[in-house]
Amino acid sequence: MSTSTEFDASDPLAAFRDRFVGAETDLVYFDGNSLGRPVAATAERLADFVRQDWGGRLIRGWDEQWMDLPTTLGDDLGRITLGAAAGQTAIGDSTTVWLYKLMRAAVDHVARTEPGRTEIVIDTDNFPTDRYVAEGIAAERGLTLRWIEVDTSAGVSADQLREVVGERTALVVLNHVAYRSAWLADAPELTRIAHDAGALVLWDLCHSAGAVPVLLDEWDVDLAVGCTYKYLNGGPGSPAFGYVAARLHDDLTQPIQGWMGHADPFLMGPGYRPAAGIRRFISGTPPILGMVAMRAMLELVEEAGIEAVREKSVALTSYALEVADATLPDVTVASPRDPARRGGHVTLHHDRMREVTARLWERDVIPDYRDPGGLRIGLSPLSTSFDEVERGLAAVATVLGDLR
Repeated sequence: MSTSTEFDASDPLAAFRDRFVGAETDLVYFDGNSLGRPVAATAERLADFVRQDWGGRLIRGWDEQWMDLPTTLGDDLGRITLGAAAGQTAIGDSTTVWLYKLMRAAVDHVARTEPGRTEIVIDTDNFPTDRYVAEGIAAERGLTLRWIEVDTSAGVSADQLREVVGERTALVVLNHVAYRSAWLADAPELTRIAHDAGALVLWDLCHSAGAVPVLLDEWDVDLAVGCTYKYLNGGPGSPAFGYVAARLHDDLTQPIQGWMGHADPFLMGPGYRPAAGIRRFISGTPPILGMVAMRAMLELVEEAGIEAVREKSVALTSYALEVADATLPDVTVASPRDPARRGGHVTLHHDRMREVTARLWERDVIPDYRDPGGLRIGLSPLSTSFDEVERGLAAVATVLGDLR
């Protein structure tokens, strides 16, 4: 096995690490798939924004740039990371709000056109918010949830999906990368299966956007939602994004009709008339500060290239598994070993991992914990070194040894 020093020396993306706040310290950060490190350039950009754009232009900023930022930055996000042509991606609201809007719009459209389709298909290990939103919409609209039982160390397979979709399926909701195991779903195949059954499909991209190449247009995806504070490093609570395929813009009625999605926001008339295109899926005033922070990371991803980012991600997670196999005999791997089926993180299982996580945090080694017994190691490709992986896993071995 090559050493971390050798891997870092041959890493073509190693220099990007210097562009992140805190990367020069000894702290080991294994939680980039929950909250990415800030890009160093973000601090200056936010300060400039406060002094110049906000402080200098004041309300004029809305006319000059801010009104269009949810869609112009959405176009950049789509082009750089999502494989989405312009005019289909918008930024604003939280992940939960986007999930609600797009799930509800989808099932309402199907109810109008094919009223016999009364089921939402979703898996038992889908991210909790997705499941909770689906449960709420099913209750509101008198629909049934059709559950796919999945192994928490894997994810939804093509065979499993084929077994549950059919003439009653309205919408299929899937995670591209499973939040617990990092299972990387076969998105084009699962999308085809849903479409062959006559259903719409919504993909949650929270654990893939910015780390795993996505080709929404090529895969013929209907709808997608994702956050920007993980691998897109937009900061705590930075706004989420929604993708709606252009072919569906005129068919879907979004359920949260706010003034920013109106065809003429400043008309302020008595009735709602949706804007054209993706803008109709915007609801309220967009969070501009969060978008300013996200722009710096998008520029880094574009400079590196999303395929190179993915290559580094695979190398990091593969190295983490090699080190774990060699140094953690009491630990089992709860993530796919095949890199083609693995996203940007690795989950290691041990019955005492909750306690291990707490002790690691005291040592400035920061993973996160997920039941049952999972130590989740999120390796953000542009800000994580191989040396960091080696040092962090050595700390895991030490803590486990102390607990014996």
